[in-house]
Formats: sequence, structure tokens, C-alpha cells
Amino acid sequence: MSDLMRARGLTRRYRMPRSRPFEPARWTTALDDVDVDVRAGSALGIIGESGSGKSTLVRLLLGLDVPNAGSVVFDGRPVDGSASARSLHWLRRRTGIVFQDPYGSLDPRMSVGRIVAEPLSALDIPGDHRARVREVLDDVGLPSDAAERFPHEFSGGQRQRIALARALVHRPDVLVGDEPLSALDVTVRAHILDLIRELRRRDGLTLVMVSHDIGVVQNLCDDVVVMTEGRVVEEGPTEKVLLEPQVAYTRRLLASIPIIDPRDR
Repeated sequence: MSDLMRARGLTRRYRMPRSRPFEPARWTTALDDVDVDVRAGSALGIIGESGSGKSTLVRLLLGLDVPNAGSVVFDGRPVDGSASARSLHWLRRRTGIVFQDPYGSLDPRMSVGRIVAEPLSALDIPGDHRARVREVLDDVGLPSDAAERFPHEFSGGQRQRIALARALVHRPDVLVGDEPLSALDVTVRAHILDLIRELRRRDGLTLVMVSHDIGVVQNLCDDVVVMTEGRVVEEGPTEKVLLEPQVAYTRRLLASIPIIDPRDR
């Protein structure tokens, strides 16, 4: 499989707020010279502790932020996060994202039908939008009347299904999940995992899954990238990295997973 997304030398620094007037500028580095490849049709997991740079990496891959150094190429085309929204329509059409908080990412004043249809209008995608909304809501296992209701009428798991429908309604090539399951209980999480796996198999989606839950990555992903302090410290096939970690940080990360019987490790 060829690379659909390729990042080289990504570095992102942020200016820290001043604690007192006339204090010299201070900077923090969120990403430090990061290289990442995402193969077409594959599933890439990005794991690491909070603050390791996972979400910053995703924002740069999707053109939602601008790196201080480095570049991103999507299917042979450079991604310029500083470009106008309309100039990036081509990238928005080919990507969809699901965020961590399903309720926070859904406008409570809009019906579910309008929420899910919004990318179709924003990206000038032709066709019967109502029919496409009904189709994608059915795909994610929501009832037929869901389009007429509002987000507060649904459970947390159902709201994440709404967010997933919105990310998939324009038929993207790449689905990105930024901790999309961390706010859900174990049973609901399992249902959403099964749903993503089935949609990926059926539609040939390329998947990028950001998570601090190693079980989610192990369940879904072909390859994994391990990050800490803004750098990639280990990468490779998921099974190999998780069963035979080569660096101390990955071993500590795996050792931190709660288990009932230590012999299971």
C-alpha cells in the first residue's frame, strides 16, 4: 500500500503567556521534528500520555494548524494550514474527524439532521442531502426519527454515533478519531469499536486513531506510533510494538495498563 498521508520534520512551538509585564517571551515545544506515514487503507494508532503531542500532530495532518517547521503531503498534494478555508475544501472533502467529547462537538440548538448534513452544505457537495443523512444515520445504527431530534435527547454513546455520522456523511477517504472513545463506558465503547471496524471494512476507510487507551489501538490498528514529549520514540506494526517494545518509554506505558492477573502481561 502506498502512503496517503506523509509528514516530515513537523515542529510546532507555542508562545507561553507572560506571568508579568515585559518578561521575555517563553516558548513550549508541542512537536519536535516528527515524521509520520499513513498508508492508504490502513489504520494507524497514535498513543502516548496526555501532553505528548498526539492532538497537535493530528491538527497539523488535517491542516487545522500551521507548523513552525516541516511539511505535510496528502496524496501527493501539499497541505497548507495557513490557506483559506475554501482553498482547503479538497482536504476537508477527503477527511472526517470525531472528537473526544460528543456533546461538546454537537450544536445543541440544531437538530441531528442539520448537524449531520452540515458538511454536505459547507463543502458544496451535490445530491439529495436528506437522503444521504438518512442513509448515514442508518449506517451508524441510529433510529429513523433521529434526524428530527436534538443532541440532548440521546445517550453519550448515541451522541458519539451522531458525531461519527457527521464525520462520514461526505464519504471521506480518511477518518480521524481524536480520543473518540475515552468518555464512553466499556460496553458502549465496544459497540462503537465494532461499528468503526465494520465501516472501515465496508468502505475501505483509512483510519488514524489517537488514544491513550492501548486496548483501542490494539483492537483497531495495523500500525502504531508511540509519542512522548512531542517526539516519536517508537513505531511499527501494532502487534510487534506492543508485544516486543524496544524503548523504555513504551515498556513503561504498557506496564501502566491495569490488569487483574499480572501473569497475563
